Amino acid sequence: MKRKKVVLLGSTGSIGTSTLKVAQEIPEHMEIVGLAAANSAEALAQQAQETGVKHLAIFNPEKEAELKENLDSGVNVYTGLEGLVELATLAEADMVLVAIVGTAGLHPALAAIEAGKELAVASKEILVMAGELVMEAAARKGVKVLPVDSEHNAIFQCLEGHAGGEKEINRLILTASGGPFRTWPAADLEGVQLEQALKHPTWEMGRKITIDSASLFNKGLEMIEARWLFGVEMDKVDVIVHPQSIVHSMVEFSDSSVLAQLSTTDMCFPIQYAVTYPERIANGLKPLNFAELAKLEFEAPRRQDFPAIDLAVRAGTQGGTLPAVYNAANEVAVDAFVDKKIKFTDIWKLVEHTMDTHPWNAGKTLDTLIQADADAREIAEAWVAQQP
Repeated sequence: MKRKKVVLLGSTGSIGTSTLKVAQEIPEHMEIVGLAAANSAEALAQQAQETGVKHLAIFNPEKEAELKENLDSGVNVYTGLEGLVELATLAEADMVLVAIVGTAGLHPALAAIEAGKELAVASKEILVMAGELVMEAAARKGVKVLPVDSEHNAIFQCLEGHAGGEKEINRLILTASGGPFRTWPAADLEGVQLEQALKHPTWEMGRKITIDSASLFNKGLEMIEARWLFGVEMDKVDVIVHPQSIVHSMVEFSDSSVLAQLSTTDMCFPIQYAVTYPERIANGLKPLNFAELAKLEFEAPRRQDFPAIDLAVRAGTQGGTLPAVYNAANEVAVDAFVDKKIKFTDIWKLVEHTMDTHPWNAGKTLDTLIQADADAREIAEAWVAQQP
């Protein structure tokens, strides 16, 4: 394969730093040509110096001066949402990997598709909020959308060679670690503290996604994402708790056989496969030792105690603006929990309240979805303000 030139949006986060590790590991197959961060100007400048990248974007315009102070001459710096779009449409880029937390990655993702770039998606919000629009645009432009999330990347691998589409699929089975509160009694969840929610049992991730894993909203978002990414209805998307996080997801086919993808818990695996697809490239990542694993456990999620999954099924089934509302309300709820304005169990209550309150519509345009996102945040923030 020729060396793939990649623009990395969200380079200073956990997915971003793992992507840079992959690029270092397989330099003959992958070259980073653009880097973007939200606020971390110093870290972004350091990455540019280490990689020699000449195209940078900083989402917060107030950080532009700080970024430029730490750069050598000859580096192009873009700012704001326009800067992310500029980077996503770089003429020399083959692929844009979006690892931006939140909805800021949506415009550059669509711009990348329109520019004919392959899109690697690590930001759940893009497909949760606008999955139908994104996948329709990709189909129209003949652009591949490649999943970077370990669960979706696993399903993508399991589906290879199966051209029969949805009729061949009984279930897409997303695995969940269960988070730090998997065995906690339901009565104790109300008293969860932030420090406890940030202790994930198997993955090292950013704050937002770690809290989402504790509440199972991470899995709810992944269910909606899978619905659009793989073109199936919500009733074919399932979740199983797998504490070891070795089986990253599975597909049950129409003949009731199941294929699973397994690897050690390292995000470099799915990142590399998304970049090198359809080829597999040797690397220095740790292989599985099945004798050491000893056992792999599976159990049903506690849907009543962790209602994020059922709320996701409702949002994904009804569609329209509801997935965007689900996502936006959860972002507000996580911020409020971090700021100690609401309890852990209020995260679910707030999202349900927002979904119940927001006036649904079909969400056929990007502007409609962005407005739904804004309206949902307003409803959610009003609910937070009313809490004692």
